[in-house]
Amino acid sequence: MIGNDWDKVLEVIEKSPGFKKFLQMINDKYNTSIVYPPKNYIFNALKLTSYENTKVVIVGQDPYHGEGEAHGLSFSVQKGIKIPPSLQNIYKELNDDLGIALSEYGDLTKWAEEGVLLLNAVLTVEKDKPASHRNIGWELLTDYIIKALNAKGSPVVFILWGNFAKEKRKYITNPKHLVLTSPHPSPFSANSGFFGSKPFSKTNEFLIKNNLKPIDWKL
Repeated sequence: MIGNDWDKVLEVIEKSPGFKKFLQMINDKYNTSIVYPPKNYIFNALKLTSYENTKVVIVGQDPYHGEGEAHGLSFSVQKGIKIPPSLQNIYKELNDDLGIALSEYGDLTKWAEEGVLLLNAVLTVEKDKPASHRNIGWELLTDYIIKALNAKGSPVVFILWGNFAKEKRKYITNPKHLVLTSPHPSPFSANSGFFGSKPFSKTNEFLIKNNLKPIDWKL
């Protein structure tokens, strides 16, 4: 399904009759309504960041629900699409934290290739209906992914922005990992503690301390 070591990690789920039935239901939704991201991008985060290469996880809620925006990576939009407000605030914090210039585009593929798993808790959404595919089954998969990463032998940084992402905190029990939490970067909450939280430098300090290559956050 994925094409890398995630298939082995998720084998018990991929082969289960319940998951196959769920995927058929998702396929039916694509056939009967407008759903994002495009079908071939649903598992883009896992395809770009293998289990072995995952050093950082940034948990999002569900895909952007506007035309041409979502491409399977949390907080990321395809090149040519206006940068969403939350991502603008992420860039501002990155600039304040590490002095990296604000990117002119919102495609975070380079982060994914650096080892940052950009995982939404829900992997599909109906056009113009945010959270429309919440609680239909995706969370069972993404919770399992978080649990699998918690069991990983090498240290991982989990970045949880906002209450929705913080719900995953209960699955991260391995003391070798680092969990960074703050308010969501949305304009409604960024001034309540997201700005100034310095997640990017804290992540790299932790990786270096554990003899892992730091993330090149520059886009």
